[in-house]
Amino acid sequence: MVSEVEELYERQMRDWPALAKGVEGLAQARTRRVGVGGFDVFVRHIPHRAASTTASVDPESIAKRPCFLCAENLPREEQGLQFGASFTLYCNPFPIVERHLTIAHREHRPQRIAGEIGNMLDIAAALPGYFVIYNGPQCGASAPDHMHFQAGSRGLFPIEKQTTGLSGATAATYGRNVLVFRGRERSRLLDRMERAMALLAEATGKRPEPLVNIALFYERPQWVAYLFPRGKHRPEVFHTGELTVSPASIDLCGIFVVPLSRDFEKITGDAIAAIFREVTLPDGQFRQVAEKLENGF
Repeated sequence: MVSEVEELYERQMRDWPALAKGVEGLAQARTRRVGVGGFDVFVRHIPHRAASTTASVDPESIAKRPCFLCAENLPREEQGLQFGASFTLYCNPFPIVERHLTIAHREHRPQRIAGEIGNMLDIAAALPGYFVIYNGPQCGASAPDHMHFQAGSRGLFPIEKQTTGLSGATAATYGRNVLVFRGRERSRLLDRMERAMALLAEATGKRPEPLVNIALFYERPQWVAYLFPRGKHRPEVFHTGELTVSPASIDLCGIFVVPLSRDFEKITGDAIAAIFREVTLPDGQFRQVAEKLENGF
């Protein structure tokens, strides 16, 4: 499937000016490295991500706009690549990383991961060299009304290298709470991830699903998945206007997006660490869930 995606990208770069503009914008993006909890985070100034970062995702705002992931509302030039019975891969015209894809369900249905983790694993297996992400409806998804994933090149994917060799369910001292899953057997990995979701729902009382971001990839012969339990959607600095940032899966994996130049210049590793602590699940609840998961409860 990677070769088909490459062909799609090449065609769309020729035929869809918005994508060509987005790819050029990414090429001009500034990136700098900061330390967070002893690990590197790459801060990226990408102006074309402003609309996504600041998107209004309350029910009233969603109801007022057409769904931009439904096929009938797509730009005339936009083409897709079918995956399985339910999803279509599209080139994302506002990329954060190289070969950024949006993978949308062909039906208009809410952003919910229940029953879809298996599809996420299958997409990753079909796209070696890519990561696949899920942003929950209150965790960075700018289209919480339409089920979708995203994917992108693992060329810059800090969390992969930073957790290599890790053997437990958690990444200690990582500066953000994350559950880590590794497995060669699809059904067993799927069961463990679904169990984690159930434990998080129980611990937080959030229904129909707990607040989560998920990122995963497939490197033969195993999948590696990162599940970030969330405590809240956006940090206080977003609401006060101090920083225009709204972290989602890619940010939590170590590529921190800032659409405004002033924020790129002033944001520090300490500020990002504080944002991660604020938006991810508090330590007490996280440890409770991690212990139950590791002990098989």
